[in-house]
This record gives sequence, structure tokens and C-alpha cells, in this order.
Amino acid sequence: MSAYEMVGRHVQAALDEAAKRSISDDVVARCLLSEAIRLFKAAARSNDDIAAELTAAADNLDDDTPLVFMRP
Repeated sequence: MSAYEMVGRHVQAALDEAAKRSISDDVVARCLLSEAIRLFKAAARSNDDIAAELTAAADNLDDDTPLVFMRP
């Protein structure tokens, strides 16, 4: 199982639990984004580096392909 598949399973579980509590998918998505940023900061990445990562994700949106982060 890939890391993408593993995280996807956990995201689906979070969405299922949120639905039971009448929490929208949009709220869950914002929480997940906040958690991703927290993880980047915990890894001592600079704000500029995190912003570049998020910009790359936004610039490469494709519904059919998971975004693959490639570090130099």
C-alpha cells in the first residue's frame, strides 16, 4: 500500500465520522490542510518553502492523479 493510499483511507474515515456529526467535507478539508501545514512546520520547513509546496499543489490540480511531491 502506498503512502497516498494509506492517507486516503484515513481521510475517508475522517469524512465518515464527520458526516455522522454533521460536519461538512469542506470543514474537514480545511482541518486537513491545517494539519499538513503543522506537519511541514514540525519538519522545520520555512514559511516560504511551505508556501511553495502549497502553490505547486494548487498549480497542478488534476482530479485523476494524486499530487506527487518531488524534492530536489
